[in-house]
Amino acid sequence: MTKIDIISGFLGAGKTTFIKKLLEEAISGEQVVLIENEFGEIGIDGGFLKNSGIEIREMNSGCICCSLVGDFGKSLAEVLTKYKPDRVIIEPSGVGKLSDVMKAVRDVAAEIEVTLNSAVTIVDVAKCRMYMKNFGEFFNNQIENAGTVVLSRTDIAAVDKVNQAVELIREKNPAAVIVMTPCSQLSGAQLLEIIEKPDTMAEDLMKEVEEHRRHHHDHEHGEECGCGHDHDHHHDHEHGEECGCGHDHDHHHDHDHEHGEACSCGHDHGHHHADEVFTSWGLENVGVMKREELDRILDELAYGDQYGEVLRAKGMVPGEKEGSWLYFDLVPEQYEIRDGAPEYTGKVCVIGAKLKENELKKAFGR
Repeated sequence: MTKIDIISGFLGAGKTTFIKKLLEEAISGEQVVLIENEFGEIGIDGGFLKNSGIEIREMNSGCICCSLVGDFGKSLAEVLTKYKPDRVIIEPSGVGKLSDVMKAVRDVAAEIEVTLNSAVTIVDVAKCRMYMKNFGEFFNNQIENAGTVVLSRTDIAAVDKVNQAVELIREKNPAAVIVMTPCSQLSGAQLLEIIEKPDTMAEDLMKEVEEHRRHHHDHEHGEECGCGHDHDHHHDHEHGEECGCGHDHDHHHDHDHEHGEACSCGHDHGHHHADEVFTSWGLENVGVMKREELDRILDELAYGDQYGEVLRAKGMVPGEKEGSWLYFDLVPEQYEIRDGAPEYTGKVCVIGAKLKENELKKAFGR
């Protein structure tokens, strides 16, 4: 089964740079065919990519939005039949409609064993608002149909410009994954994983909470619980002991009830799945945070009730120093912050009961 990845984006957004990174760092062992659809004359990208040993079929009879999908579909089928590649990367014209390319791929998939693996749009954050205003029909189409939107030039753009671009993109496509971290800080393998696989952090945490619900309350307080966290080193206060955080720990997160006993969330945990008892809240595109500020928020999440009854939280956010990232894990009355590798964007997920989503958004979404 041949995978087909569409890498779209307006002229000069950075499509070729993105594709080069994938080719060199993520899929160098695969048989790959790159199909370019340049508008007008042959572009210089063709020569650059030929030097990489990649088979290229230049199609310069006009952009896809002009020639529509008929000839393109025929050419795509011909490439698939002739080369039988592991993967085809399609780089549409900068002024083409992503939806047209996707339709062509689906039409071919009805006849040949191929799968539309991903649809990516590269967006220059400095030009997002202007392009959306002046070329709405074409620019918006690329955003609306993308599974992943990769922001380029975030390393040199002002923070408010980046945030404005994210808001505009979210209005057009609430479901897309938005990559805010400069691609130079991410590996090709990371980028490939982002565009191929959905983010399952919330699902994974919910499963973890379900396992805790089944097993954690059967252990005596302080016994090894098998949750994988080091409970000895981070805010491991005795019940009711003064910790300096200003909270009365006697009244929050008292989870030592027997299995099946009703806790303060009002549910009988012995007869429900986690997703029936608890809710999850998540936020992507979280901006730069100071370690001290993150520590303050996590202390309240772990010990207080300002954000509801929190059972699990996890996230990764960019730190103050360029290229630095802060990762955190939290369970009731314990949490840790550690340094980690750059992620495609800052993100946070919280699982709990009676979560105060507005307060969470104020804390992480400033």
